[in-house]
Amino acid sequence: MEKQRIVVKVGTSTLTHDSGNMDLRNMEHLVRALSDLHGMGHEIILVTSAAITVGTARLGLGERPRELRMKQAAAAVGQCRIMHIYDKLFSEYNRSVAQILLTGDDVEDPDRSAHLRSTFSALLEMRVIPIVNENDSVSSAEIETGRHKVLGDNDTLSAIVAELCQANLLILLSDIDGLYDADPRTHPGARLLHQVDALTPEVLEMAGGAGSWRGTGGMATKLSAARIAMAAGCDMVITNGNRMEDLYGIVAGQDIGTRFLAQRA
Repeated sequence: MEKQRIVVKVGTSTLTHDSGNMDLRNMEHLVRALSDLHGMGHEIILVTSAAITVGTARLGLGERPRELRMKQAAAAVGQCRIMHIYDKLFSEYNRSVAQILLTGDDVEDPDRSAHLRSTFSALLEMRVIPIVNENDSVSSAEIETGRHKVLGDNDTLSAIVAELCQANLLILLSDIDGLYDADPRTHPGARLLHQVDALTPEVLEMAGGAGSWRGTGGMATKLSAARIAMAAGCDMVITNGNRMEDLYGIVAGQDIGTRFLAQRA
């Protein structure tokens, strides 16, 4: 099997229970599959969500904070908790991880993005698995006010990371099997599209609204991510995060989820 540089983005709905507490079984399955793929020689970058949700549960707040400073505080607590669990789980498979927290400025500024690219390159060279999240404790102020919305959701962030790292494949683990020609929650006969060659107006119309209460993304943000990835020469796959074993088949090129084919030069 050809060795690939793979970015895997996992959403809040996959990482947490309805209570907001971490779904340790799903996380363990994810870490085991990624560690195994890493052992096959692939380079792995993980983009993770859920800092605010996990922080909210950890602080016993009852519901997601509405006030910006409280959201940022929850994100700081949650991020610490998430990284502790990831480090513990990956260590069981003898894998080393690194934390990278990003803001819009980090990816927009040419000097910062160049340094960032070098950091990713050095980590991958040393066979470390970078774990990336948006720096919500800093950047959510920009997102909430709309003054500087470069990232705003981790679907977009993961596509930017894939472009930055010149990845071959971006996998978005979601709570849906892929892109359907209609909303499967309201249309029982909706058909799953296994392959998308171009983001035509018809494809874009298939995107519904936002996802679950725990996350910020929906199909629209995933199609936005697909646009970035495809233009950067990177295939992107949307698949269900409840079936981590599907990662093997996706990496092998099987028809799992929806694959958006990169624009080849």
